[in-house]
Amino acid sequence: MKPALKNFITDYLAELVLGNAAIFAGAGLSVPAGYVDWRELLRPLAKDLELNIDLENDLVAFAQFHVNARAQNRHKLHEALLEALSRDTEPTHNHRLLAQLPITTFWTTNYDKLIENTLHDHGKVVDVKSSVPQMATTRPNRDVTIFKMHGDIDRPDEAVVTKDDYERYAREREPFITALAGDLVKRTFLFLGFSFTDPNLEHVLSQVRLNFTTNQRQHYAIFRSRKKVSGETDDHFAHQLARQVHVIEDLKRFNVRVLLIDEYSEITDVLTELVNRYRRRTVFISTSAFNFDPWGQPAVIEFAQELGRKLVADGTRVATGLGAGVGDAIFTGVLREVMQTRGMSIEDALVLRPFPHSGDPSQLPSLWEQYRQEIISQAGIALFLFGNKEQGSVSVNADGLVREFDIARAQPIPVLPIGATGSAAKALADLAVNQPDNFTPELDADGRVRLAALANHTDDLKSLIHPIIELIRKLQGKG
Repeated sequence: MKPALKNFITDYLAELVLGNAAIFAGAGLSVPAGYVDWRELLRPLAKDLELNIDLENDLVAFAQFHVNARAQNRHKLHEALLEALSRDTEPTHNHRLLAQLPITTFWTTNYDKLIENTLHDHGKVVDVKSSVPQMATTRPNRDVTIFKMHGDIDRPDEAVVTKDDYERYAREREPFITALAGDLVKRTFLFLGFSFTDPNLEHVLSQVRLNFTTNQRQHYAIFRSRKKVSGETDDHFAHQLARQVHVIEDLKRFNVRVLLIDEYSEITDVLTELVNRYRRRTVFISTSAFNFDPWGQPAVIEFAQELGRKLVADGTRVATGLGAGVGDAIFTGVLREVMQTRGMSIEDALVLRPFPHSGDPSQLPSLWEQYRQEIISQAGIALFLFGNKEQGSVSVNADGLVREFDIARAQPIPVLPIGATGSAAKALADLAVNQPDNFTPELDADGRVRLAALANHTDDLKSLIHPIIELIRKLQGKG
């Protein structure tokens, strides 16, 4: 991956963690899903005007020409919108990746429903704003707000399409301009599939620039480097290539940094890395202990507390189901660090899902399975410690720990079984060390050596803490 993209991921991840990230989606985000771009959407109308749509650069003017030619009747234009965009289509992988990120604000000039449908599929409560009256209401318990500044396919008669629509925009849809200006000031935007030819956005960017001349928030856009297309002349290609350079330079006035890619697949690579690194901020700790040999219960409890504390101190969020014998110690260590750190809340440091132990015994296994699936889905790394339980009067390996290992690999989440802690964790570590391609594909050669070293017995459990954290940091992209 290019250094500029790596740097962007680090910077944008910080904004995601702070809750400041936003997305602005253009038509280019929807085209891979099977929807047409603006030129293809308007192509059926070209015959009425006796114009070649491929020679037109101002497509807003083209739409206006069609309405003018039909005595201001927009019926055929609305039919073209419905024909092109009303059918259901599967979201792209990029849509699904975006839905996994903690982004609470989306802006788009698209009329389709791909963004909101994908967010719904990921269990998020979505508040869609596509008309001015909707700006005054708030959906209860919303997770995400989508501002569809040019309207929605369900109301094609209100869609912003023609020059008339754009000229009336500041008067008829002023709340969108105000809201977008506010978000551009307080959030860091990533523009995806957007060409920056929309006059409404340019107006808002200009107003923000004039009001915050030397203190504009950094925004980002991803462009594919201009390539020569089939049948294009050398002169036309040279002109378009030079024009892209000037567009990129001009966007610097608005503090929009353009990231150039060679292929659109690189966008998927960037979003995948963002999702992985965000999820890996949270480490699920799978653990249980009935038998504390050979270290003794006080040493095991002290180790667990200190591990929980140091993970949070290093910026990691801990997810735990409060495994028997050890889970409470991890929770205590996390809580101590939270209480000693100014500005940190328990939600910043902990995902807590205590396992239920009361109720109908026949129903508990299915309930535990649901719990395991849910809490592991909250994390991006799974750490396995100890793992034994009482069966009769003897200690045996905990099958729950093994099940959580299987769930983590199926999701898939990187697994780190710490064999030095013994019991089920030792058995899982032997599998991971002996079959690294099957169980630890996310670890490079150095990471696999480190995990193997953590399988060796130690008399001092606390000596494991630093190498565990270093291995986690490596997966988080910190090491």
